[in-house]
Amino acid sequence: MHIQPGVVEGAKIALSYATAAGSAALAVGMARDTIRLDGGSRALVLRSIATTLLVLFFFQILPHYASGISEVHFIFGATLYLIFGGGPAAIGLALGLLVQGLLFQPQDLPQYFMNVTTLVVPLYIVTRLVRKLVPAHAPYVGLRLWQALALAAAYQGGIILLVAFWGLYGQGFGAENMHQIGVFMANYLVVIIVEPVVTMAMLALAKLFDPMTTGHPLFYNRLHHPVS
Repeated sequence: MHIQPGVVEGAKIALSYATAAGSAALAVGMARDTIRLDGGSRALVLRSIATTLLVLFFFQILPHYASGISEVHFIFGATLYLIFGGGPAAIGLALGLLVQGLLFQPQDLPQYFMNVTTLVVPLYIVTRLVRKLVPAHAPYVGLRLWQALALAAAYQGGIILLVAFWGLYGQGFGAENMHQIGVFMANYLVVIIVEPVVTMAMLALAKLFDPMTTGHPLFYNRLHHPVS
């Protein structure tokens, strides 16, 4: 989901500053909820370190390849949310993306604000959707496959739509640009298929190691407990 250099240039990049500021406001709100409702500052710090490392793993170790105007990366945002909560997931996505740019892909730094918007806004959508899909009395370890698929579709679909937006905003509706956007969208659909499998595997592990993960500040309380 890294926007390719040159897709959005010049004065148009200014829009990404505004969208990133909005994304930062969403992340701060989610982080505040973690501090107030789910473990305090220590939990937020521990989980944010974990999510940052995982996002770096997603970017650098998992398969990734250029596709159209962007890249296909296996960034499992909905899974991060279910395991660690919205605040830590948002921070991990933003910091992981930044560290990856600083250490490994400096050519992506000019697009950082576009990319961070593309990762964080769909995460916020997931935080809203999960409230409708998962009853308050049901812990996340009991999630069904269709629920995991719906959350993955919301997160990855949000990424697809935002990448398409940046492509159209930067390069217009020309035939070649539309083709490049279409290539990315088609190739990125595989992530929607893979993420629910990863989600169910991680939830199964959390359930298997229930005594170790229940109540631990590293994990989202909602993972094992209903809404209090």
